Amino acid sequence: MSPSATMTRRIAQLLVGLFLYGIAISMMVQASIGIAPWDVLSQGVSKQTHIPFGFTTNLIGLVVLLFWIPIRQKPGIGTVLNVLLIGPSAQLGLTLIPVQHILWVQIALFVFGLLLLSVATGLYIGARMGPGPRDGLMTGIHRRTGWRIWIVRTAIEVIVLLIGWALGGNFGVGTIAFALLIGPLVHFTMPRLLVPPALTPAKTREDERLAR
Repeated sequence: MSPSATMTRRIAQLLVGLFLYGIAISMMVQASIGIAPWDVLSQGVSKQTHIPFGFTTNLIGLVVLLFWIPIRQKPGIGTVLNVLLIGPSAQLGLTLIPVQHILWVQIALFVFGLLLLSVATGLYIGARMGPGPRDGLMTGIHRRTGWRIWIVRTAIEVIVLLIGWALGGNFGVGTIAFALLIGPLVHFTMPRLLVPPALTPAKTREDERLAR
């Protein structure tokens, strides 16, 4: 794939991934059977500090970015767009998707949201333009330690959940399912959605020569 085609795919994949990420969050929220561990943490910190939930979420994101320093994780344009685009996308989803009260519908909506989130994560991280604060923590630890993605992600989600619960955050069965399943799911989607490096003209000619 040429450099221009590769860049076009990376930009498109980044934007689609971030949009779907927000929609996936709204699906799980409207399922009403438990929120993600990071949101449980935000709730707990908000209760203890009396800082509004939305602002608490932003502050936690900034704190997470500080943890990037020791693992030498660098932000990119995808990191910035993560902050700018996911919120509006999630708000759009909350507007379009009603709160569910029938159990089987709640479960189905949550499952679809979780699966969509894993695909969205693979899309925007696979664009190689910089992960969001929380996903960057996962990929940074994976790169520095060599631990499998699913192990790192699951460990982070469980630790965050326990801290948030200890601080007074609320969680349900969906929260536990998210904490346990998101790691293996993104471990599956990320390598399959990674955009390969562009082929330079010299590399293309070399490949053609070897093919002959």
